[in-house]
Order: sequence, then C-alpha cells, then structure tokens
Amino acid sequence: MKSMAWLVLVATLGGSNLAAQEKKDDRFEKAFFDPQLVLRHAREIGLSAQQRATMMDAIKKIQAELVPLQLDMAEPALEMAELIEQPVVDEAAAVAKAEQVLKLENEVKKKQMALLIKIKNVLTKDQQARLRAIRDGGRGDDSDDGSDAANEEAGR
Repeated sequence: MKSMAWLVLVATLGGSNLAAQEKKDDRFEKAFFDPQLVLRHAREIGLSAQQRATMMDAIKKIQAELVPLQLDMAEPALEMAELIEQPVVDEAAAVAKAEQVLKLENEVKKKQMALLIKIKNVLTKDQQARLRAIRDGGRGDDSDDGSDAANEEAGR
C-alpha cells in the first residue's frame, strides 16, 4: 500500500516542478468550489432547489463514471509499482504501464474538472463571492491580495 501512495505521488507530480504544481493547484482551488463546501453552506449562499438538484444530478453522474475508471486504473497502477520496485527496472515496460495509468488518470481528472465547471456555472456571481468569503475567511491566507475585501463588498 505504501508503494501505491508513492506511485500516486509520482503520477500526480508528472515530472513537473513541485512549487509550480502547488501554485497551479492553488489557482484551481481558488477558481472552483468543492461540492461539499457548496452544499454545506447552501442556505448561507441562497442556493435554490433547482440549483441543488442540478448539482446533485451532476455529482451522481460523475460518480457513476469515475468508479469504473478508478477500478480500471488500480490493476495497472499496482503492476507499475511492482515493475519499478525491481532492482533493475524494465524501462520500456514501466513507461508503457505508466502511459496506461496516466491515460486513465487523465480521464478521471477531465471528468472531475467538468464537474467543478458545472458546479461553478450553476452558481450566481453573488453566490460565488459568498462562497469565496466563507472559504477564504476560514483559511486566512489570502488577506494580502485584497480579494477578501472585494469578495465581502461583492456579497453585500
């Protein structure tokens, strides 16, 4: 199981600079809203019954699509872990297996991104501003960019 976690880390980094990856992830984190955050604060942001239904339908659809992909990815990922744990790694076999895993992982990420886009598009600008204030206020790490004040002003 330890090698699986390492494998996921390697696949996630994808050979890119770790600092650049963290910065990119931070931009995505700020641009989109976790479905749980939206649902947890539905009343506070004034989420309508129709918006909630649209979100729930999208979540159910994506879950039904992701489970088979994740199951399809598990075996090749374990096989790749076994290949790279060998004292001498068969480079061609390991790279081929990595391509297989990364192709499936890319499909998973595309579907997750589509869900996040759908959720954001269901929300009004005011609801998005309120969620940002809720989300960013809880972390307190964005105070230097002025976005909290702008978000609070947009939410009034």
